[in-house]
Amino acid sequence: MISLVGAVVFILLAPAIGGLIAGIDRKVTAHMQGRVGPSIFQSFYDVGKLFEKEGAIVNDTQHFYVLSYFVFAIFAGALFFAGGNLLLVVFALTLAEVFLVLGAYAANSPYSHIGAERELIQIMAYEPMLLLAAVGMYVVTRSFNVSDIAGFPGYLVILLPGVFFGFIYILTIKLRKSPFDISTSHHAHQEIVKGVMTEFSGPNLGFIEVAHWYEMVFLLGFVFLFFAVNWLIAIIAIIIVYLLELAIDNTNARVKWQLAVKSSWAVALILGAGNIAILYLLGRV
Repeated sequence: MISLVGAVVFILLAPAIGGLIAGIDRKVTAHMQGRVGPSIFQSFYDVGKLFEKEGAIVNDTQHFYVLSYFVFAIFAGALFFAGGNLLLVVFALTLAEVFLVLGAYAANSPYSHIGAERELIQIMAYEPMLLLAAVGMYVVTRSFNVSDIAGFPGYLVILLPGVFFGFIYILTIKLRKSPFDISTSHHAHQEIVKGVMTEFSGPNLGFIEVAHWYEMVFLLGFVFLFFAVNWLIAIIAIIIVYLLELAIDNTNARVKWQLAVKSSWAVALILGAGNIAILYLLGRV
């Protein structure tokens, strides 16, 4: 029953929380750039306008891929907050991203195809570290269940500092922040043609944006697990991490995809795998 409640609460509240975070993101970013910025509720207004527009799709398969991306993004987050298997959560999230890529490929547009290829590169970049984060938590807690990991009687970040900082590194990719927003710029300040999102419009684009809100709440929930023993400290950590991501986004220019992949894999190997290897040597495994 508790698991069901967690899933339902996530499904109902995540869009509101995610949209509000997106609005605060834009407001803080504007102040960092010396602007006033829009209302923190502007993200809701923008998505509302998208759903009011006429649905224009390239073909029927594109609509199917967008809905699949939306459903699996929700499923991944709901399973996470229901205390389910963390590996299954990671795989569901990856499957959601694959459907987004297929939706971009469904359009006969070179810009959309290039964006889809870059999105695949981003998946290749962050996936190893995301899996190592799940494995690292298993090594410490002896369970892949989110409920067991959240109930661990200690700060996971103390035993998994390398995994934590590695996750923060790839979180920049997942949140589509500079310098790793190579498939699409979240704020559209670097591109005229918007990469993987080029051929999406109207309600379809609205579904993608809401799915991103769901995904954002899930990712911040992942950060929560490292500090779950104390909810207050966990919430403070989430705020600090997100502000750090905003600072990185506004102080770095986009890098080439080669550097994004090489640096992410290096971080996964050195920080993620290295942290787990040290636990093994210390007898924690």
